Amino acid sequence: MKPVRLPIALQQAVMLRLRQSLRQANARLGTDYPEPALLYQQRGTSAGTAWLERWEIRLNPVLLLENQQAFIDQVIPHELAHLLVHRHFGRVPPHGKQWQWMMESVLGVPAHRTHSFGIASVQSKTFPYRCGCQKHELTLRRHNRVQRKEAEYRCRQCGGLLQPDEPGRA
Repeated sequence: MKPVRLPIALQQAVMLRLRQSLRQANARLGTDYPEPALLYQQRGTSAGTAWLERWEIRLNPVLLLENQQAFIDQVIPHELAHLLVHRHFGRVPPHGKQWQWMMESVLGVPAHRTHSFGIASVQSKTFPYRCGCQKHELTLRRHNRVQRKEAEYRCRQCGGLLQPDEPGRA
Protein backbone atom coordinates (compact mmCIF):
# COMPACT_ATOMS: atom_id res chain seq x y z
CA MET A 1 0.00 0.00 0.00
CA LYS A 2 1.30 3.43 -0.96
CA PRO A 3 2.02 5.69 2.03
CA VAL A 4 -0.28 8.68 2.45
CA ARG A 5 1.41 12.09 2.42
CA LEU A 6 -0.19 14.40 4.95
CA PRO A 7 0.20 18.15 4.50
CA ILE A 8 2.36 19.66 7.24
CA ALA A 9 -0.43 22.11 8.12
CA LEU A 10 -2.77 19.18 8.81
CA GLN A 11 -0.18 17.48 11.02
CA GLN A 12 0.29 20.77 12.87
CA ALA A 13 -3.48 21.09 13.38
CA VAL A 14 -3.53 17.56 14.84
CA MET A 15 -0.68 18.41 17.25
CA LEU A 16 -2.35 21.67 18.26
CA ARG A 17 -5.59 19.85 19.15
CA LEU A 18 -3.69 17.14 21.02
CA ARG A 19 -1.74 19.71 23.05
CA GLN A 20 -4.84 21.83 23.77
CA SER A 21 -6.82 18.79 24.93
CA LEU A 22 -3.94 17.50 27.07
CA ARG A 23 -3.41 20.95 28.63
CA GLN A 24 -7.14 21.16 29.41
CA ALA A 25 -7.18 17.67 30.94
CA ASN A 26 -4.08 18.31 33.06
CA ALA A 27 -5.60 21.56 34.36
CA ARG A 28 -8.95 19.96 35.23
CA LEU A 29 -7.44 16.80 36.71
CA GLY A 30 -4.59 18.53 38.55
CA THR A 31 -2.09 16.27 36.77
CA ASP A 32 0.98 16.69 34.57
CA TYR A 33 0.60 13.86 32.08
CA PRO A 34 3.18 14.03 29.25
CA GLU A 35 2.39 14.40 25.59
CA PRO A 36 1.80 10.98 24.00
CA ALA A 37 3.65 9.83 20.89
CA LEU A 38 1.63 10.33 17.73
CA LEU A 39 2.00 7.95 14.77
CA TYR A 40 0.15 7.88 11.46
CA GLN A 41 0.16 4.09 11.10
CA GLN A 42 -3.44 3.01 11.72
CA ARG A 43 -4.87 0.99 8.84
CA GLY A 44 -8.28 -0.33 7.96
CA THR A 45 -11.57 1.28 8.98
CA SER A 46 -10.49 2.33 12.46
CA ALA A 47 -9.79 6.06 12.75
CA GLY A 48 -7.32 5.61 15.56
CA THR A 49 -6.14 3.52 18.48
CA ALA A 50 -4.64 4.32 21.84
CA TRP A 51 -1.72 2.13 22.88
CA LEU A 52 -2.06 2.37 26.64
CA GLU A 53 1.23 0.89 27.82
CA ARG A 54 3.22 2.74 25.16
CA TRP A 55 1.47 6.08 25.81
CA GLU A 56 0.93 6.32 22.07
CA ILE A 57 -1.84 7.29 19.67
CA ARG A 58 -1.98 5.83 16.16
CA LEU A 59 -4.08 7.62 13.58
CA ASN A 60 -5.43 6.55 10.20
CA PRO A 61 -3.84 8.95 7.69
CA VAL A 62 -6.39 8.21 4.95
CA LEU A 63 -9.40 8.97 7.15
CA LEU A 64 -7.62 12.04 8.55
CA LEU A 65 -6.99 13.39 5.05
CA GLU A 66 -10.59 12.72 3.98
CA ASN A 67 -12.28 14.13 7.13
CA GLN A 68 -9.80 16.72 8.35
CA GLN A 69 -11.56 19.00 10.86
CA ALA A 70 -14.18 16.46 11.97
CA PHE A 71 -11.39 13.92 12.51
CA ILE A 72 -9.35 16.39 14.56
CA ASP A 73 -12.38 17.42 16.64
CA GLN A 74 -13.56 13.86 17.37
CA VAL A 75 -10.76 11.31 17.06
CA ILE A 76 -7.93 13.17 18.81
CA PRO A 77 -9.87 13.70 22.07
CA HIS A 78 -11.36 10.18 21.82
CA GLU A 79 -7.97 8.46 21.72
CA LEU A 80 -6.41 10.84 24.25
CA ALA A 81 -9.28 10.07 26.63
CA HIS A 82 -8.37 6.36 26.48
CA LEU A 83 -4.80 7.15 27.55
CA LEU A 84 -5.89 9.54 30.29
CA VAL A 85 -8.45 7.10 31.69
CA HIS A 86 -5.87 4.32 31.80
CA ARG A 87 -3.38 6.52 33.70
CA HIS A 88 -6.02 8.03 35.98
CA PHE A 89 -8.21 5.00 36.79
CA GLY A 90 -6.20 1.96 35.72
CA ARG A 91 -7.83 -0.94 33.91
CA VAL A 92 -11.48 -0.13 33.17
CA PRO A 93 -13.89 -0.87 30.27
CA PRO A 94 -12.73 0.96 27.11
CA HIS A 95 -15.87 3.07 26.60
CA GLY A 96 -17.25 2.82 30.13
CA LYS A 97 -18.41 5.50 32.53
CA GLN A 98 -14.85 6.71 33.27
CA TRP A 99 -14.12 7.22 29.57
CA GLN A 100 -17.48 8.94 29.04
CA TRP A 101 -16.78 11.23 32.01
CA MET A 102 -13.30 12.02 30.64
CA MET A 103 -14.72 12.86 27.21
CA GLU A 104 -17.66 14.97 28.36
CA SER A 105 -16.68 16.51 31.70
CA VAL A 106 -12.92 16.88 31.28
CA LEU A 107 -12.40 17.30 27.52
CA GLY A 108 -15.82 18.79 26.72
CA VAL A 109 -16.48 16.54 23.73
CA PRO A 110 -19.52 14.29 23.10
CA ALA A 111 -18.68 10.67 23.98
CA HIS A 112 -19.21 8.74 20.74
CA ARG A 113 -17.81 5.21 20.71
CA THR A 114 -17.33 5.05 16.95
CA HIS A 115 -16.79 7.47 14.09
CA SER A 116 -19.26 7.98 11.27
CA PHE A 117 -16.77 8.76 8.49
CA GLY A 118 -17.15 7.21 5.06
CA ILE A 119 -14.94 4.12 4.86
CA ALA A 120 -15.19 3.09 1.20
CA SER A 121 -11.60 4.14 0.48
CA VAL A 122 -10.17 2.09 3.38
CA GLN A 123 -12.50 -0.88 3.39
CA SER A 124 -11.01 -4.16 2.27
CA LYS A 125 -12.73 -7.04 0.51
CA THR A 126 -15.15 -8.99 2.68
CA PHE A 127 -16.52 -12.51 2.44
CA PRO A 128 -20.17 -13.52 2.90
CA TYR A 129 -21.00 -15.77 5.87
CA ARG A 130 -24.29 -16.87 7.37
CA CYS A 131 -25.65 -17.98 10.72
CA GLY A 132 -29.16 -19.08 11.68
CA CYS A 133 -30.62 -15.57 11.64
CA GLN A 134 -28.72 -13.29 9.24
CA LYS A 135 -25.89 -12.66 6.78
CA HIS A 136 -22.46 -11.48 7.93
CA GLU A 137 -19.39 -10.05 6.18
CA LEU A 138 -16.01 -11.29 7.41
CA THR A 139 -12.75 -9.51 6.71
CA LEU A 140 -10.05 -11.21 4.67
CA ARG A 141 -8.06 -11.88 7.85
CA ARG A 142 -10.99 -13.58 9.61
CA HIS A 143 -12.00 -15.49 6.47
CA ASN A 144 -8.45 -16.85 6.13
CA ARG A 145 -8.39 -17.88 9.80
CA VAL A 146 -11.64 -19.83 9.27
CA GLN A 147 -10.24 -21.46 6.11
CA ARG A 148 -7.08 -22.55 7.97
CA LYS A 149 -9.25 -23.84 10.86
CA GLU A 150 -7.49 -21.46 13.29
CA ALA A 151 -10.71 -19.77 14.41
CA GLU A 152 -14.46 -19.88 14.30
CA TYR A 153 -16.87 -16.99 14.75
CA ARG A 154 -20.36 -16.84 16.19
CA CYS A 155 -23.29 -14.50 15.69
CA ARG A 156 -23.82 -12.04 18.54
CA GLN A 157 -27.61 -12.30 18.12
CA CYS A 158 -28.34 -16.03 17.86
CA GLY A 159 -24.98 -17.50 18.90
CA GLY A 160 -24.89 -19.63 15.75
CA LEU A 161 -21.62 -20.62 14.15
CA LEU A 162 -20.82 -18.52 11.06
CA GLN A 163 -20.51 -20.62 7.92
CA PRO A 164 -19.40 -19.51 4.44
CA ASP A 165 -22.47 -18.39 2.48
CA GLU A 166 -23.07 -20.48 -0.63
CA PRO A 167 -23.84 -18.51 -3.82
CA GLY A 168 -27.52 -18.53 -4.74
CA ARG A 169 -28.68 -19.36 -1.20
CA ALA A 170 -31.61 -17.17 -0.09
